[in-house]
Amino acid sequence: MSNNLSDIIEGFIKELLEENDQSTVEIQRNILAQQFDCAPSQINYVLSTRFGNDRGYIVESRRGGGGYIRIFKVRSSEDGELNKILNESIGDSITYNKSHGLLCTLADREVISPRELMIMKRVLSDRALSNVGYEYRNKLRADLLKEMILAAIEDN
Repeated sequence: MSNNLSDIIEGFIKELLEENDQSTVEIQRNILAQQFDCAPSQINYVLSTRFGNDRGYIVESRRGGGGYIRIFKVRSSEDGELNKILNESIGDSITYNKSHGLLCTLADREVISPRELMIMKRVLSDRALSNVGYEYRNKLRADLLKEMILAAIEDN
């Protein structure tokens, strides 16, 4: 699957959400797949990797002839959102891919700067954590991520 096509589909969906400041968009998977000349599974891929809870979205899907996908952009207070990020999205353990997605969301929302994003991604990489046993890596990654987010928002 082309990352470029995924980027284009993601951008299109985000534009739909931003039009008229909507927080919800409803689309049909097959129509979107036809529009981008791709398989419906590519639409599923974009939705699952770029519009998850950890990125501030809820995706609701109904299959069948009149099936649709409804995407909600979650808006909440900063304190409530921070609590949710620290406790639910990160929790006691987080994979690199999930941490990367969460950091990208924070950068998109301008909670962290592009430079902070780059530094945090590198600190959380498997390469940086290679001296830690694999079974402990995701726990350490979660602890580091929480501390870095708290440090970043203290400045703001």
